[in-house]
This record gives sequence, C-alpha cells and structure tokens, in this order.
Amino acid sequence: MPLTPPRPAPDRLAPAYYSAVRVPPEVAALASVPDTLAAGSPAKVGILDLAFGVRGGRTELVERYQKTPLQIMRPLWIDPAMPGMSYVYLMATGGGIAQADRYRMDFRCGPGTEVHLTTQAATKIFRMEHDYASQRVHLTAQAGAYVEYLPDPLIPFKDARFYQRTEVTVASGATVVVGDTFAAGRLARGERHDYRTLAADLRIARPDGTLLAIDTLRLNPGARGARHGVVGPGVFAGHDHVASLFVVTDRAPADEVADTLHEALAGLGVLYGVSVLPRDCGAWVRLLDDSPVRVAAAHTAARHATHLLLTGCPAPDLRKP
Repeated sequence: MPLTPPRPAPDRLAPAYYSAVRVPPEVAALASVPDTLAAGSPAKVGILDLAFGVRGGRTELVERYQKTPLQIMRPLWIDPAMPGMSYVYLMATGGGIAQADRYRMDFRCGPGTEVHLTTQAATKIFRMEHDYASQRVHLTAQAGAYVEYLPDPLIPFKDARFYQRTEVTVASGATVVVGDTFAAGRLARGERHDYRTLAADLRIARPDGTLLAIDTLRLNPGARGARHGVVGPGVFAGHDHVASLFVVTDRAPADEVADTLHEALAGLGVLYGVSVLPRDCGAWVRLLDDSPVRVAAAHTAARHATHLLLTGCPAPDLRKP
C-alpha cells in the first residue's frame, strides 16, 4: 500500500490562517486598531492544531502544534469502559479572551479514533473598547471515528465583542457530538445582555460539502430595538442560558437518537426541544433555563444518554481541574 504523503505544513502565523472569515457585518463594523496590543501581536494569536490516530489499540495524539495562549497538557485515558478513548482538555493561559485576540483550533480525528474534547473551564469574553475578538474551530472526523466536542459555557462580559465560527466535517460512518452553551453575561454582577455583540456560526457538512446542519446566532442587545430580539422567542426566550447539542451519526436511526434525547431531558425542569437533523443524519436539542446548574445537568444528561446509545458504554463523570 502506498504511503500517504505528509500534509503540507500551513503558515499558521499568517493572518489569513487565524483571522475569522465571513465576519458578520455587525462585528466587522467594530474593527479598529486598539491602543493596546493589536491583532497579530505576541500573545494575541492562540493556535491549536491537533491530529489523532489509532496506535496500539488506543487513540493517540499523533501531531500537535500549539501557540500560547492556547495549549493542552497531554491526552488522558480515563474511561474504564472505553480505555482507548482519548480525553483532551483545552486551556487558555490568559484566563479569557480580550480585544483583538484571534484564536484558531483544528482537530483532525483519523479513522476509528475515539476523542473527547472539552475546555478546562468556561470561556470568558472580557470587556472591549476597541476592535473585537474571534475564534475559528475546525473539526474533522474520518470514517469510524467517534468524537465529542463539548466546551464549557461561553460567558460574555459587559461590552464584549466576539465572533465564533465552528466548522465540522463528518465522513460517512463517523459520529460527532458537538455542543455549546451561552450565558447572558456575568449574572452575579448584574450584567445581563450587556455585551456589545455576540455572534456564532456552526456548520456541519460531509467531506464533499453536502450540508447537514447550520446554526446561526446573532445577538446585538445595544442596537435600536434589538433588546427584545435578544430575549425573545427563538433566542433566550426570557431565560439566562441557552444550550445546544448536535449529534451526527449513522450508528442509530435519527428517530432513535431524538427519542433518547427526549427521554434524557424529560422531568429535569428545563425548557427544551428536540428534532431530527436533515437527511436523517442524526438529531439535535436546544434547551433554556435561568439556572446554570440545571442547564449543565440537562446538557450532561443528554450527552450521557447519547454516549450510551451510540457506544453501548456509560460515559464517565468528568471532573474539571
């Protein structure tokens, strides 16, 4: 069998690599040169590029590039039911995302790999006076891979300006579970939808470009007449937290995945809705509540139920450092 040629190394320090693409107009309009460190300055560009492969019967990290403030320590194998599954904690040394920060993370999961990706803690978007911050996430799962990408909640501070774009490519025969949670702000400090703008795009597709799901979030509470749009139906609906979970898989029929999510969330006291995804490629859920504890518990219940359905094994109870 001929060897696969090595992947050409991209110029990860070029602005075209780490800068956000298709920035929403309401975010792009805020672009400026800060009176502090500008975009591209030292410590303003965070990069993670991780590749996983199966080695010796377990999933190993086979390629790694990291640039502070983004980093990882090392993969962990902590699940006795699935000892070959690699658990990776994503960390940011700066404590949060500041104005003019540009982050990019790439996760390349090879055939048959089993990977769980999560953050060490919630992602804090600090107050900004100039420009904006952005984060690009690219996740690729090849045939037979089982991948969970489940970062902790994103918390925007007063006057935060942030855009996140997540692109997920799922090969036929692969499974990807991707989730997110957005808070209305630092609620304990009385900050509720006091950020300047918060935008996020999630796109899930096949390697040939066939679109499976797209989710768009645009929150601009400071715009004229926009406050109702932030807290109204289809967004926060008067609540303080909104969370989603997308499950793309062919390990179980889409209807069965949706039913599993329904059963996991019934009786937990949160507002939620479940639906199958287009092309019957899986299912997704969105849930709302005022309590971060209830939201986290419901999100975890949905993930655990999905994990059990698709792997036949109970998910471990992760404890964050």
